Amino acid sequence: MSELNHIIVPARDKWESARFLGRILGVEAGPEWAHFVPVRVGRVTIDFDAAESFSLHHCAFLVSETEFDAALDRIKTAGIEFFAEFDRTGPGEINRNYGGRGVYFDDPSGHLFELITRPYGDVPEQWIDGKAVRATGG
Repeated sequence: MSELNHIIVPARDKWESARFLGRILGVEAGPEWAHFVPVRVGRVTIDFDAAESFSLHHCAFLVSETEFDAALDRIKTAGIEFFAEFDRTGPGEINRNYGGRGVYFDDPSGHLFELITRPYGDVPEQWIDGKAVRATGG
């Protein structure tokens, strides 16, 4: 069976982005190797690399309810803006898709990160007939 091992994410400041994600997820960034700063998330590393210009990425992290609570608390304590939806609607709210909870936030380079407590189904639950339908909460 195949599985994802690592993904390279470009960043204006690779250490800033790696430390930012590490703080939110409660894991360490680094050590730097070659020109990457990795953040290990389970069995996968997010390898931040310095870049001047790049397309923005989206990464979603499946976390436990306890990890979600801790991460959301760190987001709020740090004053990081967060949203219920990927289009940045529902500021200061979370979603409750698939019977779980989810939240979106931007990293310092503008990448959109997401925390979810339940995996997505075949079709994202919040989309009905091409329109976003939110199940939000605080």
